[in-house]
Amino acid sequence: MNNEEYYRRSIYTAIRIGFIALLLVWSFFIVRPFIMPVLWGLIIAVTIYPVHQKLSEKLGGKRNFSASLITLLLLAILIVPSAMFVDSTVDGVQNVVDLVQSGKSFIPHPPEDVLNWKFIGKPVYEIWSLASESMVSVIVKLGPQLKELAPAVLSVASSLGATIFMFLISIVIGGALLNQGENAEKTSQSIFNTLLGKQGKEFVKLSVATIRSVVQGVLGVAIIQSLLAGIGFWAIGMPFAGLWTLIILFVAIMQLPAILVFLPLIVYSFSFADTTPAIIFTIWSLLVGLVDNVLKPMLLGRGVDAPMLVILLGGIGGMMMSGIIGLFVGAVVLALSYKVFVAIFVEDILDE
Repeated sequence: MNNEEYYRRSIYTAIRIGFIALLLVWSFFIVRPFIMPVLWGLIIAVTIYPVHQKLSEKLGGKRNFSASLITLLLLAILIVPSAMFVDSTVDGVQNVVDLVQSGKSFIPHPPEDVLNWKFIGKPVYEIWSLASESMVSVIVKLGPQLKELAPAVLSVASSLGATIFMFLISIVIGGALLNQGENAEKTSQSIFNTLLGKQGKEFVKLSVATIRSVVQGVLGVAIIQSLLAGIGFWAIGMPFAGLWTLIILFVAIMQLPAILVFLPLIVYSFSFADTTPAIIFTIWSLLVGLVDNVLKPMLLGRGVDAPMLVILLGGIGGMMMSGIIGLFVGAVVLALSYKVFVAIFVEDILDE
């Protein structure tokens, strides 16, 4: 082969590689908006696949019908609380607006001990006192700050709406993937066999078990905790009950102590409710705030051949790096890394 032929083939090869790279990059930008819904759809499908199998058996092998029923149920579980949250928030805002317009004071006068708080005691006492006399005065005084805060509030509201819409799409995708469970398992096993050798089937099982463990131990516990909190808010008549329930859900998912949200609400409950209901609400809130300490060890790491600490660290680290989706990605990656480390290093040392 002469130099001219060599250069010509090199140019053709470079053009082909560049064309393929262009197609890959172009395709990535096209499908990028669908990456998060598809990932959540996969997580949903992996989590509810055992339920789908059992339901389809009871329905006489009607897998499509089973997948449709599960999808409709999940959509209802998402849509109904979302609608209730919006309704509760709108009612709460309307009640506050009505009270402000009426000129009535619905905030109690601050105790004198507030003045003893270091650094913030005096400004807090002044604003609190002003609010207890007239909310209109507070709004006028804090007008510039409220104007600056308004765009952030609107951004959060729009982000929340976009998140709910994304989960609606994810549920539909997850329902469509339910009937592809066996093919997906074979494909995943083939990929792991190629990358990690003959233990591909074990790593597929570990990945599936880790995802289900995180769903049960993190999302499951967070949902249970927020639902119990919502019951308490509704029973005591807490303003913006739906909003506080949603905040508890987010705080629990982020693995922060929900008691941080409960404490100011407990204090506030004594200002508008009778003593006995407020005490009952206090006890209920403390129990709900601590219930994750009981449920999480029972559910997180269940069925996973890896220590619970590995799953927990992977979930928290992944969430800090990639958001909520990182809960699952981080837990799976760290669990797989742990198993690879054990298989390569620990077992080799034991063999020696």
